[in-house]
Amino acid sequence: MFTESGFTIIAGAGPTGLTLARQLSRHGVPYRIVEKSPRPFDGSRGKGLQPRTLEVLDDLGLIERFLAAGGDYPELLAHLPGGGTHRFHLDEPHEPTPAVPWPNMLMLPQWRTSELLADGVPVEFGTGLTGLTPIDGGLRVTLDTGETVDARWVVGADGGRSTVRKLAGIGFEGETHEQERLFIADVRLTGLDRDHWHVWPGEGRSFRLGLCPLPGDGWFQLTAPPSPLSPAELVAAVDSSITVTEVGWTSEYRANMRMASRFRAGHVLLAGDAAHVHSPAGGQGLNTGIQDAYNLGWKIATGSSAILDTYEEERLPVAAAVLGISTRLHRLHAEGADDAMRRDDPVLRQLSLNYRGASLAVERRPQPGPVRAGDRAPDAPLAGDRLFDRLRGPRFTLLAFDWTGPLPTLPVPVHHVSEAAEIYGTAGPTLLLIRPDNYVGCATHDVADIVAYLGRIGL
Repeated sequence: MFTESGFTIIAGAGPTGLTLARQLSRHGVPYRIVEKSPRPFDGSRGKGLQPRTLEVLDDLGLIERFLAAGGDYPELLAHLPGGGTHRFHLDEPHEPTPAVPWPNMLMLPQWRTSELLADGVPVEFGTGLTGLTPIDGGLRVTLDTGETVDARWVVGADGGRSTVRKLAGIGFEGETHEQERLFIADVRLTGLDRDHWHVWPGEGRSFRLGLCPLPGDGWFQLTAPPSPLSPAELVAAVDSSITVTEVGWTSEYRANMRMASRFRAGHVLLAGDAAHVHSPAGGQGLNTGIQDAYNLGWKIATGSSAILDTYEEERLPVAAAVLGISTRLHRLHAEGADDAMRRDDPVLRQLSLNYRGASLAVERRPQPGPVRAGDRAPDAPLAGDRLFDRLRGPRFTLLAFDWTGPLPTLPVPVHHVSEAAEIYGTAGPTLLLIRPDNYVGCATHDVADIVAYLGRIGL
């Protein structure tokens, strides 16, 4: 027996799967989250959280814990082959604004991101998914424990080698550059300050070694071209005064840029690396996966197959654009471009990603302002609090700007926020309906448009 929204199986307990679990939980959707690995991931891997992801974490009620655990990206210190040093930033620090409270990327090793997201989430470790069989209204899921479970929805958040994607027969298009590899390791060491991200260039424009201090308990993330040398030998080769005292997680990254041909196949949905894999350049992959889950969770909760169709409609183009950005940055690295390390393109912060033109972005104003249907809802100072405080939670919210006329009884909270009109660029009496993922769903001067939109959602 399915609930109205539908019991969901989430395969994969990385940041994407855990974010989805949290979304489903607060919408009251029953789920199980299974993870084939016997224990939580323990490496640094994706270590940057973009400003838009920080806003997602704020909405989930986790931002203070993440800010306390993470830190700013340090200044880079290049140790030049001929002696001397060169200091620079990936991106110059940005000051918070009323519309963007967290304008800078937060550094946090991936294991810690997962740990914070997993707090209170009942992950079933050591449990993999081996089979999917269609049944009336859903899927029969076979687990590697021998158990079978009937679910309305199965979400593959199980990484680039996704079992769910393969069982669903969804193609994974793109390319792998076998010759372009990078060795990554988490190390502890002595003899090096933790105030800088240390980089040793090679001859010409080549890269030799990087040591980035990670927030927390003394680890550095080591990056280097593949080599038969151990991490200790790699470090000693650039500076014999530095001593590696411990080696943790290690991995070898292959340049792999791919995207699923579909994000939905019947009762199967894909999110995160199962749907798209990126170069680590630009810190986009983990963040895009978290935002996949943020988009998907409330749509599963509606119980509407038509609404779930908009998940692919909205997220596939975004993933394709992000994949293009990270691939371009990867090529700059591979070609040894002078500006290969720069990360000052505002698009990387993911605040400008939008769903304009999609079917759930209804813009009814003859002269839209700068914030339109399909755009992220920016923050704004209000009397006694912030707009984000009023948007927080698993619901639609109606914002009324300079609205003096009557409003019918609506199944959503209504906030009169005329003091935010300048940030939102509204002109005259205006209504903006904000979705549970804090994007503008409907923008209008006519309350009938809001009523019609809510009816379509099933509210």
